[in-house]
Amino acid sequence: MQLFSGLSLFTVLLLMALGLAIIFGLMGVINMAHGEFMALGAYTTYLTSIVVEQHTPGAMPIYLLVAGLLAFCVAFAAGYGVEWALIRHLYKRPLDTLLATWGLSLVMQQTFRSVFGAQEVGVPMPDWLLGSWKVTETIDIPLNGLFVMGLSIITTAAVFLLLFRSRWGLRVRAVTQNRIMSGAVGINTKKVDRLTFALGCGIAGLGGSAFTTIGSTGPSSGQLYIVDTFLVVVFGGVQSLLGTIASAFTIAESQSSLEFFMSGSMAKVITLLSIIGILLIRPEGLFAAKVRG
Repeated sequence: MQLFSGLSLFTVLLLMALGLAIIFGLMGVINMAHGEFMALGAYTTYLTSIVVEQHTPGAMPIYLLVAGLLAFCVAFAAGYGVEWALIRHLYKRPLDTLLATWGLSLVMQQTFRSVFGAQEVGVPMPDWLLGSWKVTETIDIPLNGLFVMGLSIITTAAVFLLLFRSRWGLRVRAVTQNRIMSGAVGINTKKVDRLTFALGCGIAGLGGSAFTTIGSTGPSSGQLYIVDTFLVVVFGGVQSLLGTIASAFTIAESQSSLEFFMSGSMAKVITLLSIIGILLIRPEGLFAAKVRG
């Protein structure tokens, strides 16, 4: 059971960290508002559930699939607009970018609070997500946890194919390796930056939609995961998709296993101290990518 608990935490961290790893790895932007894009996806799912329930109740069994797609599109569009209006003016100024995205996160939190209220909201669960899968007489695995796990696997596979099996991914990796040379051979690096930032935000929105199946959403829900998400990206090594996956799995399973023997707070402290110790020995993270210029 501890193994599945760790896997559940792993999928949550992975969905959050994928988008941040892409943004931080390519653009060097520390996006403090990443958690709020996740909350944006969660609220989009909440609104979709209300609209479907009131106007087409017969579609409730499949509304979550539509809501996930909408959450991705809304967060993608918001990220595209934020990059155009704010981020592109702050490249090569990392501290200003950090402060700007932190301010953006506060604005988005207050907007959520003004529109949806301070109370957390939840979504109705389709019948096929209720209940559990009885593995043994003593182990029951919730179906919603399996759903989030499956979505994480599909999302990770899609990101891998996009980055390593598509022409756009080839441009992204070229810009990551050498931005100046990529521009010199005709790659529109600004367009790559904008789409990359939007894709990272879209993945966060999709993650937010998935999280509504395992918990409620509030204006500051995104802040609950942002620290752990940065930890996953740094520990795994920036610009490394494999490092992000390995890091999320290592942190989640370690923390979950330690919680079997001690309190959750002590498990988190020991996990953090272990990561700090490893980063002191290997500051580039578990899997460091080679970057030129």
